[in-house]
Amino acid sequence: MSPVIDPSLQNLDELFPQEFSDEEKAQAKTLFLKNLSLEAHRFYGGKMQTLPKSGIYGFNWFNVWYTPGVSRISTEIRDDADASFALSNRGNLVAVVSDSTRVLGDGDCGPAGGLGVMEGKAMLMKYLGGVDAVALCLDSRGADGRNDPQKIIDFVRMVQPSFGAINLEDISQPNCFKVLDELRETCEIPVWHDDAQGTACITLAALINALELAGKTLAQAKIVLLGAGASNTTVARLILASGGNPSKMIVFDSRGSLHQGRDDIKTDPSHYRKWEICQSTNPGRVLAIEEALQDADVLIALSQAGPDTVKRSWVRSMAQKAIVFACANPVPEIWPYAAKEEGAFIVATGRGDFPNQVNNSVCFPGILKGALLVGARKISDAMVIRCAHSIAEYSRRRGISPDNIIANMEETEVFAEEAADVAMAAIEEGHARIILSREEVYRRARADIDAARAMTEDLKRLGHIKEPPAEILHKALEDAIAGIRGS
Repeated sequence: MSPVIDPSLQNLDELFPQEFSDEEKAQAKTLFLKNLSLEAHRFYGGKMQTLPKSGIYGFNWFNVWYTPGVSRISTEIRDDADASFALSNRGNLVAVVSDSTRVLGDGDCGPAGGLGVMEGKAMLMKYLGGVDAVALCLDSRGADGRNDPQKIIDFVRMVQPSFGAINLEDISQPNCFKVLDELRETCEIPVWHDDAQGTACITLAALINALELAGKTLAQAKIVLLGAGASNTTVARLILASGGNPSKMIVFDSRGSLHQGRDDIKTDPSHYRKWEICQSTNPGRVLAIEEALQDADVLIALSQAGPDTVKRSWVRSMAQKAIVFACANPVPEIWPYAAKEEGAFIVATGRGDFPNQVNNSVCFPGILKGALLVGARKISDAMVIRCAHSIAEYSRRRGISPDNIIANMEETEVFAEEAADVAMAAIEEGHARIILSREEVYRRARADIDAARAMTEDLKRLGHIKEPPAEILHKALEDAIAGIRGS
């Protein structure tokens, strides 16, 4: 008899046969979620739609919202471009821009391949942060078939008058570095790369609290980073900017450790972010990861999906009360139970079905909301670091433990708190168009978040959003179980 599946998808472990091992259950959950995702997207036809935010009280109101009344809006904005943030939805609207060249763990999926992810980003922004967003997947290929970062730069510059902020997503490296750094300096609105800055923000927040629980400090910790893509290079930069010791940090890419002898990086101008790390870390030029992890306090892995990318023996050789972040998706570099068995004190992953999810969804809705509410012109590293500390502090106030080091997406309060702190940082740095008090930002952010969630619940209650049929859930589960039994 098939188990009853709660549409809220709570307690997924209970759905699988008791004879499944921990590893088989973890693999089955991944298969189930992928299968269900396909069927649910097909059922709903995607997951975002457009609805009015103003009332239609009679057909003459179209003469207010459109012509002839809207002419007054056009001339107001013509005379003061910043008025567009108040007289249109621009002040609460984000473009999620991608060329789909590095979609989650799936690589280059073609220009339209990232639409599911970008719509997902838009959904998270709305539900968690009260921010409106639209998915914009573009074709950045040149005549030679190669992806051209300049095309993305030019596109964002042209489209920025319609948006209050830009969220870059799933752009392969090294193009992502050039795109972000150039647009951050030349655009009049914040340009944010969530894969890099968002991941770095939540990783720093989680690391701050994990170190506190372990009785260690950032300055004293020996930290090894496995993977040197957009995420981990930014993680390294923010850790160092927050007080990490560069002489105790070693970063590995697919060719080995980063150090001043890496001429392949030095001579490639597109890898300037990696070269910065080469110059400042690993002064002893440790080459092997086995050696690097001897007595290491922290391993932050954002690399290839596992579960054997990180070896049990590596974790076993780490220091007492070792911290392991294995954040590859959908399968972490090492299963949490395996890392724990080898002595890890705290283990975090990028998945929500294990303890300690290090998920940038806890930071980007709030940081973008804070930036939008004060009309920020950019999101600086200092603003990102302040957001990390805001999340860490909030989490400590409500209580942390080795299996609960950081806030999760269900904690509505964290998004309003970080929005307020980020807005204050923007004002202090001179990036804000609008000056508000922290209380004003917090109150407005919380009201918008509550309204977005209430609207979604109202649409469900009134039947405008229908519950997915039970057969979709059961088919996804049956196929997942069969997939494990047949493997």
